[in-house]
This record gives sequence, structure tokens and C-alpha cells, in this order.
Amino acid sequence: MTGQRIGLVVHEGRAAAVAAAEAVRRWAADHSIGVSDIDVWEPSLGHQRRRNAGDEAEAAGHPALVVTIGGDGTFLRGARIAAKDGVPVLGVNVGRVGFLTEIEPTEIDTALDAFFSGRVQLDERLMLTLCASRPLEIPGGMEALLRYGRGPLLPPPPPLPRTAEPVDRPGVALDVTALNDIVFEKLARDRQASLGVYLDETLFASYSADALVVASPTGSTAYNFAAGGPILSPRLGALVFTPVAPHMVFNRSLVMAADEAVTVRVLEQSGQVAVSVDGQLRGVLDPGDWVTVLPAREPAHLVRLRPSEFYSRLRERFSLADAPAAVADSRRPDQADG
Repeated sequence: MTGQRIGLVVHEGRAAAVAAAEAVRRWAADHSIGVSDIDVWEPSLGHQRRRNAGDEAEAAGHPALVVTIGGDGTFLRGARIAAKDGVPVLGVNVGRVGFLTEIEPTEIDTALDAFFSGRVQLDERLMLTLCASRPLEIPGGMEALLRYGRGPLLPPPPPLPRTAEPVDRPGVALDVTALNDIVFEKLARDRQASLGVYLDETLFASYSADALVVASPTGSTAYNFAAGGPILSPRLGALVFTPVAPHMVFNRSLVMAADEAVTVRVLEQSGQVAVSVDGQLRGVLDPGDWVTVLPAREPAHLVRLRPSEFYSRLRERFSLADAPAAVADSRRPDQADG
């Protein structure tokens, strides 16, 4: 296995994650595999700078596997870097929900043995990318507004070279991917976001809302679900669009085919609109700007040790409860009360 490398993304704020990371390093040392820490806040820059996915993958030596140790937020940090090189990502759960992660810390050795001997399954997940009317920018002073967030800001995504544009779409193709969602939300508390939504280049509706969420099937269980949107099977090739607190009668979600792109345009009298990619602020839009959300060319590859049981995981992680009346109706006659 000499020459191969693992990229390691760790939630340094959790002692259990730090301990699990040491288990990965011990296994790698025993098997002559290098380990690179990924998406670490840089002390030399006062913990205020992070790198785009391409720079991060290059600095890590282009690992063959990205391992994340934490919760779903840590998993998303690793997924954006793994996607850049098209390599799989394995999530170790020491978080609170762990919907995306696959294994517990006690399974690390087993999982790494299985991956490097080719005995795992790769679960393909649709990812999202962006085209925009102009390169995204983050105004100065935003860091202070977000100082209670989890870590420093990521930089705005750079434009892709012309030859690398993912699809034949107008605008500037951006070098960014999302596993969960793209969110357009109002920047000022006292002003709604006024947004025109175009589906396959046709105006569908204009919204005045707190936010609009465009999610992948994987991300349908995240912000989309919290905002009242539907849960989609991760095997489905689709996008789901959900408005958040819209000031209009029509407040429903739409499920679209994956090739039906969603374009969001900031209307002339709107306040500024923040664009978040998998929960990370990546740019701010002014009136007249627009962004198109569409499937990325390549899917994410999630490492699975066993067949994925999406609905069982959904029931367990969301603590879904059966209706009391249904439970009573499911009893055998000899178990009935009285």
C-alpha cells in the first residue's frame, strides 16, 4: 500500500474525534500509508483563512480516501474536497445526528482494511454545482457577522476555466460543489429576499421570503426537511426546491428532474442575498445578480461497509414514532386491553 494516502478531516473540538483520528493514524502507520490533515484552520494566519477544495486537495497530496471524524458538518467539509478529486469519503460518527456518516470509532480498523482491500460498496450521490452572472464575492466585514459560526469563512469559489465548464449554460461556471444544498437567504433582518425563480429558463414565480433552498436528494433530510420540504430517496435523480417563510399563498416545495436547472435572480428592490453552499457562506448577491443551480458532472462516492438502509436510518436518526392508534391496531386480539 506504499504511496497511497488518507486525507483526514477532524472535528478538533471533540475529544472523541481527536482520539479516533489517532486510531486512523496508527492504522495508516502500520500499513505504510501516509496521512494528511485536511481543512485545518491555519495558525499562521490567525485561524482566519481556509482554502478552496482544489487547493486543499493539492496540499493534502491528492489522497485516495478522505476520512471524516465528527458529525454531518465534518462530513460535508470532507465531501467537498473528496469530490474535487473524485475520491470516496468515509464518515466516522462522533456527532449528534450522524445521518451521513457510516461507522463508529470502534469500526475504524475494519473499515480501512475493507477499503484498501477493495471490499466496500460505493454509494453514489448526486452533487450540485453553480453557474452565476458573475464570480461570487464576500464583502468585507462578513467575518465579524459570522464570528459565532463553526470556523473561519471559506473563500468565494473561483470560476472554472472555460474548457472545464460542466454544462452548456450561460454565465460563469464556478468551481464549487454541494452534497446537501444551496441556500439563498436574506442578509438583513429587516428586509426580505425578493427572488425570481426560473425553472429550466422559464419564470415560475417571484418570492418574498426569508430564504430559498435548492437541495439534492441527500440534502432533502437537512434544511429542506426542517423547512417543511419532502424527503427524497438518495437513489433518485432529482432536485427539490423549498421556500422558507414565503409571503405568498403558494408555499409548497417542487421536486424536479435532475436536468431541470433552477435559476434564482435577485429582484431590483430586494436586499442583498447570501449564498450558502452546504451551510458555508460562499458569496453575496446584489439586485440583478442571478445564480443557476444544477447537478455536478460527477457524483460523490460514500464508502459503505454494508448495504445502505436509508429508511431504517431515517427512522432511527429522526426518532420517528408510530401513531398510538396504529400501534394499538397492530396488536393481536389476545393482546388487546381487557
